[in-house]
Parts: sequence; structure tokens; C-alpha cells
Amino acid sequence: MNMQIKIHKSYRDLVAVCDTNLVGKYFEEENFQIDVKESFYKGEEIDEEELIEILQDMKKEDATFNIVGEKSVNASLKAGIISKDNVKKISKIPYSLVLL
Repeated sequence: MNMQIKIHKSYRDLVAVCDTNLVGKYFEEENFQIDVKESFYKGEEIDEEELIEILQDMKKEDATFNIVGEKSVNASLKAGIISKDNVKKISKIPYSLVLL
């Protein structure tokens, strides 16, 4: 198990997913930054298979997604939540923000 998922309940659920080793880290590059805050990202630690199932279910609910890290991005690609066109990098860390 090496990814974290936290679902923030709102009028539209927001799903925060990141690689466990990135929780609490901060990345900055050319006036752009990602702060992988524990309060936002740290949730349930899960494996890829579980993550893919949850992502596909949340997609049906019109959730939004905030995804950071190699493993999390790869699982999101497999789940069909994002395409390679949606993936960007900051300090060599892949991420994707998705509003379906």
C-alpha cells in the first residue's frame, strides 16, 4: 500500500490522491507550487487496485480529482480518470487536476 486517498465531502466531492511518500512535502518551480499538505491529502492508505475502484466510482458521482505522484497518476490513468494530456510535472513530480 503506497497511496493515500481522502474524499472531501461538499456539494461536489473532491478526491485527493497522492503517493504516500509525498505527504507533507512542498514542490516549487517557476512561480508554480504544490503543497502536499497532510490535512488535505492524508487519508486512507490503499493499494492500486482499491484506488482504481474508488476513482471509477467517484467519477460516476461527478467528483473532482486532485492527484499527485507517479503511482497515483499511473493508477488514475488505468482507471480512465485522466489521460496523458492531463498530466503535468513540477520538480519532476507528475500531477493532475480534474474537474469532470
